[in-house]
Amino acid sequence: MAPSTPPLNPNEAPDEDALLDASEAAEVIPEDADPDHPMDSDPEDTLPDADDAQDQEIQLQNDSLAHFDAHTDSIFCIAQHPINPSIIATGGGDDTTYIFSSSLPPPPLLPKSYESNPDPSASRASLSPIAKLTGHSDSVNALAFTLPSGDYLLTGGLDGRLRAHSTSTSTAEPYKLLAETLEVPEINFLVPCPHPSYPNTIALGASDGSVWVYAVDAADTATGPLRVLQAYYLHTESCTAGAWTPDGKLLATVSEDGSLYVWDPFGEGAAAGIGGAQGSQAVVGLTGADQRFAIEGGIYSVAVAPSGAFVVVGGAGGMVRVVGLPRLGPTSSATAGQKGAGSKSKRGGGRKSGGVNGVGASAGQAGAILASLQVQGEGVETLGFAEPPFPLLVAGSVDGSIVLFDTAHSFAVRRHIREAHEGYAVVKVEFSRIKGREHLVTSCGLDGVVRIWDTRGGTAAAGQGLVSEWRGHRGEGEGGGVLGFVQGGKEGKIVTAGDDGVALVFGEGKMES
Repeated sequence: MAPSTPPLNPNEAPDEDALLDASEAAEVIPEDADPDHPMDSDPEDTLPDADDAQDQEIQLQNDSLAHFDAHTDSIFCIAQHPINPSIIATGGGDDTTYIFSSSLPPPPLLPKSYESNPDPSASRASLSPIAKLTGHSDSVNALAFTLPSGDYLLTGGLDGRLRAHSTSTSTAEPYKLLAETLEVPEINFLVPCPHPSYPNTIALGASDGSVWVYAVDAADTATGPLRVLQAYYLHTESCTAGAWTPDGKLLATVSEDGSLYVWDPFGEGAAAGIGGAQGSQAVVGLTGADQRFAIEGGIYSVAVAPSGAFVVVGGAGGMVRVVGLPRLGPTSSATAGQKGAGSKSKRGGGRKSGGVNGVGASAGQAGAILASLQVQGEGVETLGFAEPPFPLLVAGSVDGSIVLFDTAHSFAVRRHIREAHEGYAVVKVEFSRIKGREHLVTSCGLDGVVRIWDTRGGTAAAGQGLVSEWRGHRGEGEGGGVLGFVQGGKEGKIVTAGDDGVALVFGEGKMES
């Protein structure tokens, strides 16, 4: 195809009208004209500078009443004194434990609007530490005040160390270190024993699958302040969670290998004629070899019913199993010996229960699988029971949902709150222990939010029963989330452990003007 314009003939002179005179090429600008200025732009399109962008990034909704920010890394664990619930201990990725009071400082006499020269940049001061505990060479992963009076604070680390401190603050060195032991690679959890005849006793679960029971006594000069009562070795993978029966006579632990064992640390089951198979360390033992019990992917949570009649375990894939427990009556010997049967044996546990020779004790349905449940789509990370008269079990899942089961009606689903934490993992659920509020359950998650739910009513409860929610932690995939909480006391405050390294104090006080 021919071009649209004919080619220029080099021998043909160009048309004079087609050429631009040099004098016409220059633009004449008057001397009094305005100087150069940038083009007008839409104010909405103007980008903030770096400082403004950073200020906008850190602006968060903060509903807390107070905060504690001495940690320099994530707070992995939190514990509350059993007698003085305002005393809080936190342990974190900075290898440090802090103790502080969550009691709120007195309010100013006058609001800021009455100040003669208010400082708009002034920020709220952090709560002050009572004590700072060091000595771990890796993250502090577990904390526990001993029962019944909180005489000692135990810290457990990913360095495998267990350290016992006196909680006395009357000496020149508050929270003085009494003893330390190193028996395991990593400590996963610490749980205090509520048995009235064995005060200041705790159990721990370790990454090598072992389970240890210790007694703490600062006055014991013969064996030392930290004494091993039992050590168990039946789990073949990391021991992930543990729970005592309400009377403190039995200890249930679970593992990544999918096993559940119920131990008899003080020998009361054996004294009552209740025990496992010959040579077993456990009065109940279930593993994945039993297909009715098998949970592929491991078990990560455990809770014992307030009646002590059964234990519930939760694991991968939303699987929940309910297992019967032996009943040890009040007349069982509480002084049958501090060494349980077969504490040195490493043989596998059995499911059989021995005969009943002790008054008030019964094997009952010990070891029987009472229910197999699966409602949630991902792992069940946390379980909790309501106190009577509410027959409720609550389960929190990695899929961000919460399920309420009715334990009085074959574990029927009372409510399934699918978006309890908006798709982010639920880390902990716990019913209130405050009188008159036992129907309320508190939850926290990796979305950085703490919520309270009213469990009364059926599946059609308004707003799924949401009563309150508090924000203040980073979350929603931004390197934050709430990794735990404690609650209780007369004021009903909730204190959180934040992945952002901050502990926040929440309560109804936020509603006050």
